[in-house]
Amino acid sequence: MSAPMLSRPPAPSMPAAHAPQWDIFCKVIDNYGDIGVCWRLARQLVTEHPLDVRLWVDDLQSFQPLCPQIDPQRAVQQIDGVEVRHWAPGFPELAPGDVVIEAFGCPLSESFIVAMAQRKPQPVWINLEYLSAESWVAGCHALSSPHPRLPLIKYFYFPGFSANTGGLLREHDLLLRRDGFARDDGLQTAFWRELGLPRPPANALTVSLFAYENPAISGLLQAWQDSPLPVSCLLPASRALPLVEAFCGAPLKVGDVVQRGALELRVIPFVEQSLYDTLLWACDLNFVRGEDSFVRAQWAAKPMVWHIYPQQENAHLVKLDAFLDIYCDELSEAASAAVRAFWHAWNGGCLEPGHWKEFIARLDDLNSHARRWEKKLALQEDLSSSLVRFCQSKL
Repeated sequence: MSAPMLSRPPAPSMPAAHAPQWDIFCKVIDNYGDIGVCWRLARQLVTEHPLDVRLWVDDLQSFQPLCPQIDPQRAVQQIDGVEVRHWAPGFPELAPGDVVIEAFGCPLSESFIVAMAQRKPQPVWINLEYLSAESWVAGCHALSSPHPRLPLIKYFYFPGFSANTGGLLREHDLLLRRDGFARDDGLQTAFWRELGLPRPPANALTVSLFAYENPAISGLLQAWQDSPLPVSCLLPASRALPLVEAFCGAPLKVGDVVQRGALELRVIPFVEQSLYDTLLWACDLNFVRGEDSFVRAQWAAKPMVWHIYPQQENAHLVKLDAFLDIYCDELSEAASAAVRAFWHAWNGGCLEPGHWKEFIARLDDLNSHARRWEKKLALQEDLSSSLVRFCQSKL
């Protein structure tokens, strides 16, 4: 699927001769979250710094929806300036790069770690951690951990929302492209045309719904069906589709448009990563999940609802509340209460009509707050730049 020109990031430049080489290792955990972060980071490192990047991925099949150019059968391929390699159990003998990133604690093979120890100079070894707003993150950011047997040091690098963390992924021109899209009616019309859909009605609330399997979906759709405000819901073909089909009482496919009361439901393709930002910009409210889409929704500067990745013993709710504490800090008491109640009901899988009514009543406040929040975050150094600067200091 093509897209309006301003919705795409610029084509990556090729790394200069003898550019530093980085290895990024990724195990796909929840279909898109881990690889979404790694693929975005790899492209930005090539495009903006520029570096020679090898991205190692264990599940190319799950990678393909984010990057349709991927051939899951090929062990090595060059895409957008990044060398993508299948991370298979039998690891090839090759020299590690200047920087080695194990994303989210994915364990490296013992043979590769030994090769790292034998390399002169030894590579900078980074464990890129999950994003969290918890208070302890700043104290652990960039801490070192010597290997128990080999002359290697691993550094723990934390993305985050404050200056004493690694920041968030943000391309240098992302906000300019977003604002250009908002000003250009032609680009917006072209985007809807590329989706194969007319523009939503001007009086409708346009919502993107990207979520894990969530029993609260039924209550949300019911609230939208009974809403006094028309709702146009864009549903990417994803793991939430079966629950929506159960609500509609019929199978759904890409291109289907279903009308239920005030709800107009549009099933759209799962858009590739480089176009997902445009979808967020085109909506009034974005439901997002995991880590990558969560961060992109914040750069979209629109109201959002986060479905955090569920963990055992509800450990994820601690992370949810840590983010809500900082995100709601400058909201009014009423708006903060509405956001907290709705997000908890959504993540708890049990949504009542009153949750939606209170949340949507604060939409004007949430719009203003989303813009203020984005401007505050944009004062930080972006994650790829801070990571490059840190690694250069260790080389």
